[in-house]
Amino acid sequence: MSESPFLIGIGGGTGAGKTTIATEIAESVDSEITLLSLDSYYDDQSDVPLEERKETNYDHPDAIDWDRLVADLRTIVRGETVSIPQYDFERHSRKSTERTVDPEPIVVLEGIFALYHERVLDLLDLAVYVQTDPDVRVLRRLQRDLADRGRTVDGVIDQYLSTVKPMHERFVEPTKRDADVIIPEGSNPAAIDLLREKARTEIESRDPVSRSSES
Repeated sequence: MSESPFLIGIGGGTGAGKTTIATEIAESVDSEITLLSLDSYYDDQSDVPLEERKETNYDHPDAIDWDRLVADLRTIVRGETVSIPQYDFERHSRKSTERTVDPEPIVVLEGIFALYHERVLDLLDLAVYVQTDPDVRVLRRLQRDLADRGRTVDGVIDQYLSTVKPMHERFVEPTKRDADVIIPEGSNPAAIDLLREKARTEIESRDPVSRSSES
C-alpha cells in the first residue's frame, strides 16, 4: 500500500449504535474498509480464576490492553497486516486464536473508549462520537448481552447500575470533547451519509487508478 490508511475512531456509550454506523460505512464502500472492535483488546485473563474474571469491570479503561492496541494500530497505519486478538465474554478472557487483518484504505476502530487514550487519538484522522439516549442504550445492551454474552436480565441490570452508568459518566461521555463529529441518536441518516461520503472520498484520493481515470 503506497499510502497510509485513513483511520476513523467511533466512540460513544454502550448500545449507542457505534457498530451499526461502522458496518453501514463498510457496506457503502464494499470491501475497501477494515473494521476493528475495541472489545478485542480487553486484557487477557487466562491466568486468573474464572470467579475473579466474572468481576471484571469492562466499562473501565484499565480493562483495555492499550499497549497492544496502539502497537496494532501503528502496524495497520504503516499498511502492514496484523493479527488481532479475539475475546470470549462468556469465559472472560481472550481466545487462543487470533484474527489476521489486512489494512484497507479506510480503517474504523469502534468501541466505548475509541476516543479515550491520547496515543490512540494521535493516530486517528477522524474522531466520531455517537450520542444516544440512555434509555435506548440500556435496552440495546440488554438485548446484546442476553443474545451474545450468556448473561441474565438481573445480571445485566445490576451491572448497568453498578458500573456501566457511572463509568459512562466518568470516562466515556467526556471523550466527546475530542470528537471531530458528534452523531445524535446513532442512526442519524444525514450524519451517516456524510461519513460514507468522507470514506469514499478518502478511498478515491488514495487510489491511483481512480485518480488517473479522472484526469
